[in-house]
Amino acid sequence: MTRRGRRAWTLAAGATVAAAGLAWWLASPPAADARIALRPDDRETVARGGEIYGRECASCHGGTLEGQSGWRGRRPDGRLPAPPHDETGHTWHHPDVQLFALTKVGPAALIGGGYASDMPAFEGVLSDPDIIAVLSFIKSTWPRPIRDRHDEINRRARAGE
Repeated sequence: MTRRGRRAWTLAAGATVAAAGLAWWLASPPAADARIALRPDDRETVARGGEIYGRECASCHGGTLEGQSGWRGRRPDGRLPAPPHDETGHTWHHPDVQLFALTKVGPAALIGGGYASDMPAFEGVLSDPDIIAVLSFIKSTWPRPIRDRHDEINRRARAGE
């Protein structure tokens, strides 16, 4: 095998392992922490979250939460583009505690194994209340049926299901 072939194989294998790790982690969320609860109906929290989102998140996830084009497929470097945070994305498929952890420590720290992501860790940049505010802002934009489904996901996570 040529050097270029080994490099391509290594990148493909690494991306596959990382994707499997992410899928496993997302399918088995950590125990829900009662302190991590979004507040999409709290106007002050949502307003603060919108300001922070505009400053810290919109450059990748879009000003209207639309994400980057082609977000479902890997780029040539093996990384995934930023997904949308509106109802067309998968953000609402995950309980609050997972969303909080992904934002705070970043996917690379959660998944391990050399997982590469453009998503930074916001620990040390945003406080825990700021992270909750941003996520509350995002949730506040979802249509009622999606918010209701997300509430059910949270209920199940808290019950350990």
